[in-house]
Amino acid sequence: MKTKIASLCIAAVFSILALASNSSAAEEGFYDKEHIRGFIAFGGDFRGMFDNFNRYVNSLAFKGINGGTLKHRGDSTVYRLATNPKYSKFNQYYPSLHFNIGAQYKQFLTWFDINFAITQISERPSNKTPAMDENGKNSTFPLYDARWFNYGVDWMFGWKTLGENAFFNLIPAVGVGFNLLNVHFTSNYIVTSAEGGSSTSMRDRYYSTMAATFNAELEARLQFEQFSVGLYGGYRAVRYNELNVEGANLDTEDFNTDNDGDTWFVGLRFAWTFLSPWEKKQQDKL
Repeated sequence: MKTKIASLCIAAVFSILALASNSSAAEEGFYDKEHIRGFIAFGGDFRGMFDNFNRYVNSLAFKGINGGTLKHRGDSTVYRLATNPKYSKFNQYYPSLHFNIGAQYKQFLTWFDINFAITQISERPSNKTPAMDENGKNSTFPLYDARWFNYGVDWMFGWKTLGENAFFNLIPAVGVGFNLLNVHFTSNYIVTSAEGGSSTSMRDRYYSTMAATFNAELEARLQFEQFSVGLYGGYRAVRYNELNVEGANLDTEDFNTDNDGDTWFVGLRFAWTFLSPWEKKQQDKL
């Protein structure tokens, strides 16, 4: 499934590019560059994780807490937790920030949506956790805050359905892109490579996995000459690759491939559209 989604995204992009190239070649003057307007936008939205995404994040970030094994780096001795640290689970909602840069030609819009989710944190219950090896030897291991965030870029294509300069507009848009999920684990738990059987321990750092994305949204926009404000909502489909930790894929029992990262969202966007070369010339004549 993951491969099919990535292939579909790539095929969609190349189809659009091929169509634009063929149209331009077939008809000279397919568009007038004097009427192209650039724009930038800033926005923020409230995202809701679907159940599988929420389960996936909590399965990853707290991997090892229940009956997990640990070892100090450079030491072959394996320890087991004496007690399970009590972390709060991540909820299903989080805020995300967006920066858009793009261009408008009449009613057609295209832009890059650079998005960044605010880091979600489950604070550590204590500085260290006790553990014991098979011979009854005691040790302690540091505990870290469990954290995750994601960021990515979507290439969006939209259409102003009620006209180029309408005060009120409805703008449906779709796009494809990529996304990175970043996870920080709670301690130095052991991860074992399924291929070679070698094992190592996690470190005090983020680990990342990349995914292809498909984004669909609808915006209701009010246009005040060059400034506009819009309320938008939609759905973003994401399928994450398996997370690689210290050279080994981290199996999460319930999730092995095609890990679900789907979200719905509602947000607000503020945009500034620059004057086209034609509009600047008209102003110079006044």
